[in-house]
Amino acid sequence: MATKVYELIAPCHFGLEAVLKKEILDLGYEISQVEDGKVTFLGDAEAICRANIFLRTTERILLKVGSFKATTFEELFQGTKALPWEEYIPQDGRFWVKKANSIKSKLFSPSDIQSIMKKAMVDRMKQGYGVSVIPETGADYPVRVSLYKDIVTVALDTTGESLHKRGYRKLTSKAPIEETLAAALIMLTPWNKDRILVDPFCGSGTFPIEAAMLAANMAPGMKRHFLAEKWENLIPIRHFQDAKEEAADLVDLSVETDIQGYDIDGEIIKAARANAKMAGVDHLIHFQQR
Repeated sequence: MATKVYELIAPCHFGLEAVLKKEILDLGYEISQVEDGKVTFLGDAEAICRANIFLRTTERILLKVGSFKATTFEELFQGTKALPWEEYIPQDGRFWVKKANSIKSKLFSPSDIQSIMKKAMVDRMKQGYGVSVIPETGADYPVRVSLYKDIVTVALDTTGESLHKRGYRKLTSKAPIEETLAAALIMLTPWNKDRILVDPFCGSGTFPIEAAMLAANMAPGMKRHFLAEKWENLIPIRHFQDAKEEAADLVDLSVETDIQGYDIDGEIIKAARANAKMAGVDHLIHFQQR
């Protein structure tokens, strides 16, 4: 059986598309489009797992279901209903339009877009499965929609809680920087593990920790869970296990680093140390109150 190839959308902070594009190419996937704030690439079920676990600079991995033009709510309904939802969502799947955003488009009310699309999806699922009721008792399949110049792009969210939540940050300072943004900024500099990195206002330690994880070749998503782990209809569970094993095999904790984090606040330095420990890189960073 041929492996099904999907279009996968990786959103990122504006201006960081090139960093994310390089990351995706390094993982071995083909880029199909780069736009403001998102990179679209081609990959199979395994790619969904690997992208979630390995990519440092994206917010989430979206599985594109389709796109179409809609300038009226009727067109939105019909366009949504025409998509093959039963190929993506099992009969008992729980689905809803979690987020809709609209730019330069005739349709712009998120709540109307959400309710109309949900209705169209239910209609399609009933038809597709030949049933009169969709139970929605199974795994979650949240949908994210973006309208740009009247083109509606519809995708399933494979990630769940945003990927900047690596699972290591228990304690934060007043204005924590997102881990995805911190990683991207480090990757934009010429820094590598053989160079010194000093963060003189390190707060809860995001920059030093992300740098240490880069140095130790530690995948950011190794220690967390993803929504798509429950999507047995699309992704064999062993794919996630394989990707996590691949990530574990690549880690090199014996790497020598010179990464320094300073902050004037002693309590926040304690928090930074605790976060670094959670991330498994506390031995690679020297934190100091100063």
